[in-house]
Amino acid sequence: MKYAKRLQSLMLGLSLTAAGIPAWAEQAAVKAAGSYTAATGGTGGPVPFELNLQPPATEIAAQIYDLHTWMMVVCMVIFVAVFGVMFYSIFKHRKSLGHKPATFHESTTVEIAWTVVPFLIVIGMALPATRTVVGMKDTTNADITIKATGMQWKWGYDYLKGEGEGIAFLSNLSTPRAQVGSPGVEPTEKRGENYLIEVDNEVVVPVGKKIRIVTTANDVIHAWSVPAFGVKQDAIPGFVRDTWFNAKHTGTYRGNCAELCGKEHAFMPIVVKVVSAEDYTLWVDGKKKEMAALADDPNKVWTIDELKVKGEKVYTSTCAVCHLATGKGVPNAFAALDGSPAVTGPKAEQINVLLHGKKSGKFPSEMPAWKQLSDTEIAAVITYTRNTWSNKAAENIVQPAEVVAARK
Repeated sequence: MKYAKRLQSLMLGLSLTAAGIPAWAEQAAVKAAGSYTAATGGTGGPVPFELNLQPPATEIAAQIYDLHTWMMVVCMVIFVAVFGVMFYSIFKHRKSLGHKPATFHESTTVEIAWTVVPFLIVIGMALPATRTVVGMKDTTNADITIKATGMQWKWGYDYLKGEGEGIAFLSNLSTPRAQVGSPGVEPTEKRGENYLIEVDNEVVVPVGKKIRIVTTANDVIHAWSVPAFGVKQDAIPGFVRDTWFNAKHTGTYRGNCAELCGKEHAFMPIVVKVVSAEDYTLWVDGKKKEMAALADDPNKVWTIDELKVKGEKVYTSTCAVCHLATGKGVPNAFAALDGSPAVTGPKAEQINVLLHGKKSGKFPSEMPAWKQLSDTEIAAVITYTRNTWSNKAAENIVQPAEVVAARK
């Protein structure tokens, strides 16, 4: 009975200690995270030998950091308490000291204690976590809405609402293939500072504004993830999902597709550049002028050479990742365009494929739709493929006006 009373006292002491943990642990976690949130958001991407979460750049990310710290403290206290009691009991009550096993069978107090204490600990974890999860889902009252479309293997962005509405572009990995190499081929260039986490077109947003990200995909499941923002949202074909962030610091923040989406999964990074309100306005003006300059008159009649030159650029940035620069495709994965009946046959079919996509059943991945390309870009890339490699199609040129008509 004496040992039963000792155990009861010990459990009572542990319950009082656990009840007092939330206050000081949460204060310590907030204080620790505060040193990050008051800074500039760190590097905006992963760093060598990093052991903790990335420095938070948003309020949600700071809350996630706090929760991580707080729960690690709770787990550590539980670990030390449980194993401390166990090893103390083994050492102080060993048989060699003459101790004999206690004869009590059960204790109502102990059973209540080991039910109540874990319950209080779970509640102490669940309440702040629930508040953060609810906050993560509140995408209302956004200042700017951007649609992020995942595709193999790049991101497409459309500014839907707010300042910058109407801007659209593709964002591709900009790390040279010479730094990456390929199966059986060693890289020929030294890796750059932002190896595999750099793009040709960054997402630009203003600091201190609520940015809603609407995610979807046109082929397989992708995920839009930027750790410094505390954001990770799946992009699923046929579904529209959303998330948000409000960056508190200017800087460049980096992430990746966080779903295994195919052989080029590692090569579709996400880069968000947070700038001042003034710089954002300048970027919007410049981007709209750039888009206007690229939006060629669809009624213009192009020469075949002009279309081939422009089409080669579109093919290299958009199509070569799957169909290869040689047009040979990848056996059992992506169709070859060199000698393809779809390329050498009637041009109307090829226009339809680029506008609406195609799933033939011969390959695991379907050909996605490329409606986001301009009429001139579609006409140019079709003309390029019909006059390149061994292809010598009878209908060897497509004008932008034909693509305009096919969209209707």
